Amino acid sequence: MIPPAFDYARPSSVDEAVRTLAGAGDEAKVLAGGQSLLPLMRLRLAYPELVVDVGRIPELRGVREDGDTLVIGAMTTHHDVIADPLVRRHAGLLAAATATVADPAVRHRGTLGGSLAHADPAADLPAVVLALDGELVAQGPGGRRTIPARGFFVDFLQSALAPDELLVEVRIPKADGWGFHYEKFHRVAQAYAIVGVAALVRRDNGQIAETRIGLTNMGATPLRASAAEHALSGAGDPDAVARAADSAAEGTRPARDTAASPEYRAHLARVLTKRAVLAAAGMG
Repeated sequence: MIPPAFDYARPSSVDEAVRTLAGAGDEAKVLAGGQSLLPLMRLRLAYPELVVDVGRIPELRGVREDGDTLVIGAMTTHHDVIADPLVRRHAGLLAAATATVADPAVRHRGTLGGSLAHADPAADLPAVVLALDGELVAQGPGGRRTIPARGFFVDFLQSALAPDELLVEVRIPKADGWGFHYEKFHRVAQAYAIVGVAALVRRDNGQIAETRIGLTNMGATPLRASAAEHALSGAGDPDAVARAADSAAEGTRPARDTAASPEYRAHLARVLTKRAVLAAAGMG
């Protein structure tokens, strides 16, 4: 299908982009990599009057260190996230999960910030950033504000960004010394995950001391498997991990659609949590 007519703006700075968004009210959409917005427009599920293309703003790209935190520009492509040595060294879970996103063509065009701002619970990276205790920095007419990942994803395809705000960077605490793994189940290559599990594990004296688990496609937003995280404390063998993983779906509200029933998604969450935690803990 052909999208409805729209106006187009291509600002050259963050300040200009924010002014453009502020002047458009609720009628504008930000174009990052375009891998999510353009299909919605072609299907006429989104019909903005103005598209603001931020792809030519250099300050929105790149990775740098800020003490114990990695700062990743919102327009950094998936390909560049995967290849960046700082990400691979200090946030290996993000690099590993990003490498599973769609296909090479999408990874060369799609961006980390675009994926997060789209707030699709079936996308891989929101649950990963949630598990990493990331923060998202937005800039609007009143300046910048930092939003914890736990508060950024509000509802299905809805984030905490105001219409006149632009996501400018993602802040990821370094996870040195943590094991990690991203496990997902999908019907065919390149398809969205029916369920995905992002696991971070810190071990002490052979036992699991701390675990963070993010769930993909188990509700209207990405979720933390809090019950399983708590139950995994002190687990020292695969049987203990399996018992704790049985609580992975507690507190979730998975959808029913043509891909899976809620009951099947809950089953997958338990199975994939066990696999992800065992791999992250080096017990698999």
